[in-house]
This record gives sequence, C-alpha cells and structure tokens, in this order.
Amino acid sequence: MLRFRMATAVVVVAVLAAIGFVLFARDHGDRGSAAMPKEKAAGGPGRAGPGAVEAGVGAAAAPVRLIGDGSTSDTGAQPHQPAIDKLKPGEKPPQFVVFSWDGAGEQVGINLFERFRRVAADNNAKMTFFLSGIYVLPEAKKAAYRPPLHSVGASDIGYLKDENVRLTIDQVRKAWLDGHEIGTHFNGHFCGAKGGDKWSVADWKSEIEQSYSFVENWRTNTGYTDLAPFPFDYRKELVGGRAPCLEGGPLVRAAKEFGWRYDSSGKGGNQVWPKKDNGLWDMPLQSLPFPGGGTQLSMDYNIMYQQSGGKSTDDSANFATWEKQATDMLIGGFNRVYNGNRAPLIIGNHFERWNGGIYMNAVEQTVKTVCKQDGVRCVSFRQLTDWLDAQDATVIAKLQAIEMNKTPNWPTF
Repeated sequence: MLRFRMATAVVVVAVLAAIGFVLFARDHGDRGSAAMPKEKAAGGPGRAGPGAVEAGVGAAAAPVRLIGDGSTSDTGAQPHQPAIDKLKPGEKPPQFVVFSWDGAGEQVGINLFERFRRVAADNNAKMTFFLSGIYVLPEAKKAAYRPPLHSVGASDIGYLKDENVRLTIDQVRKAWLDGHEIGTHFNGHFCGAKGGDKWSVADWKSEIEQSYSFVENWRTNTGYTDLAPFPFDYRKELVGGRAPCLEGGPLVRAAKEFGWRYDSSGKGGNQVWPKKDNGLWDMPLQSLPFPGGGTQLSMDYNIMYQQSGGKSTDDSANFATWEKQATDMLIGGFNRVYNGNRAPLIIGNHFERWNGGIYMNAVEQTVKTVCKQDGVRCVSFRQLTDWLDAQDATVIAKLQAIEMNKTPNWPTF
C-alpha cells in the first residue's frame, strides 16, 4: 500500500511539473530584453551560406556531407568523447552523473543554454539536451505539426519567438561540437487525458518522426540561410529521450523500432544501477533525500513543488534557504551513491528562472562540487549507455544486484 501511494505521488508531481513548466513558458519563458533582427538573412559576403560548416568539425575535419536541405550534415565522429573502458576485476566503478535538460530552448537576454555550456566546459562535464522539436519551428509554420489526438499546430508549450528559434539553433550546434548529446523532449508537451500515456505506438512513431523532421528541415522552415547546419545526422545522433510529464505509455516500443538505446521517461526510481526495458536502458529520474525529511524527484520543478507548492514566487525571503535545500538535496543524492553502490545519478532540469533562479544556481553549484571529484564522470546519457553496453553482462548483473545504501567491498567484488 505504501509503495502504491509513493508511486501515485510521483505520478501526480510529474504531471504538475509539466503544468508548471507550461505556465512558465507562456508567462515568462519567451521574454527577452535584448533585440535581435527578425528578418530572414540570406547568404552573402561575409556570411556563411547553407553549406557552411566551421573548420575542425568531426574526426580531424572529415569531409562534410550535407543532408536534405542542409539543415543537418555528416561531419564525422563527434569531438570530445571519452574513451570507453571495461571494468576490471576488483575495480571500483566510475561514479557517473548525468545532468539533463528538458526542452533546451534558448532565450534572448536569459541565455541559460549558453550559461550551462560554459559551466560544463569549466568542470569537465558533458550533458544531455532534450530538444523539443517545435523549438526550431517558427510559429508561422506551426501547421507543419500534427500532434496525436490534438488539432493541427496545437502545443501546450507554445512556440518560441523567431529570434529565440534562431538562438536555439545556434546553441544546439555549439553544444554538439562541445561533445554534448542532443536527445529529444518530443514536440507539443501534451499531458493528461490526451497526453503520451494515452497514445498508441503509432501515435508515438508519428511524434518521433516529426521530431526528426523539424530538426532536419529547420533551414526550410525558418529561411535562415546564414546559419551553419547542425554538424550531425539526427537519424544517427538521436538515441533516447524523455517524455513530457514522464507520460510515455508505449513510447519504449515505438522507440525500439527507431533503434534507440535508452529512455528517461520512467516515473521515478531508486538509486540503483539501470536495467533494460524492451531492449532499452531504463534511466528514470530518481528519488533523493530531501533536507528535513522525505524524498523528492531529482528535477528542478519537483523541488519547487516541495518548497512553494509548484508556483514560482517573487517573495525572496525564502530564496536563500530554498537554494541551499535544493543544492543539499542534489549533493546529498550524489554522496549517497558515491560512497555507496556507485549507481549513476540522474538529474533533470529546465531552462527556467523559478523562484529567482535558485534552482539554476543549485545545479551549477552541484556541477562545480561533484564533477571534478576523484572517480567521477559527468556524462551524457549516450556516453553512459556506451559504457554500460561495453561491459560484460555478468559485471552489469552484479552491479544491478547491489541494493541502495549498500557499499560493496570493491576489491573483492
């Protein structure tokens, strides 16, 4: 009975998280103070044309192959990827930490995408950016989106302004060149009665195909010919995602048909080593000890839900206390596994300014605190998946058998 109640609470909070994010996106998320030109610039003197790819991309600047309309390209192997090693007998496993971002839309004057690329670079971290496909689709072209169970062009997170679409395209390209993963948060962010849990496998396949299409055709849809193409083939790059509201339903079955390798849509889990579900690594957000008692899901909104009822407030009296709670929760979750079973720590976020931006500060402080510690690897989901797939099955099974809060004798493990 207790287990059922806890699971129900996680589901409710996950749904509320989506509602909170939608409200933020509509009320605050697409505002900026700086002006950006809205005209669709054409290639010309001093500007890169649609085939331009900056030097040094991929494996030793391999020959560039443009794909489709030139929105994406094959530039060779992604730079800044770690070597994949196999765990040796008696060796303590690395402490993996995954920082992930739902939506990954950049905004003029806020620039959180750029901020966390810089934080990652300064702390030897790689991250996963779960891009919402419609964040590279101008609102004027929203009729191109046909969401399952909803009207043409519908979206529960709205659409970015043109200047923010432009910034997002630029940041996604730079993030991949930094070595980060570009995953997907799908498109319209629908939850509840007509959300992902209610979709069929065919519905999810349609949503996935549209995610591919928006990324592969941003040049046609935006008219931006002065921006360089994405330096990756999205059909090869995309190997996992996180469903809005954690409402995946039969998503895993659909994702398997696309050759995906992991899913992060589970409704919350313990801090144990991941297992596979229908052939995909199941890597959900995790329940972490919350300062003062209880647990909370490892995502910014859920911490805000615990502190201010899921609503961002302008009352700054509690901000310092709440920021410390958020930071202590994330670092406490890290310490529990770092000194225990070494299960990967999974953290989810949005680019947001809730409660004065304290959750962004908490994430930044966590990155700075944990990523340079001995034996720690701050990686993307794809990099974690690469490591897991490289291990012997017997080793993975032994890691999966370690309970939470248990510390093996690693030299004899």
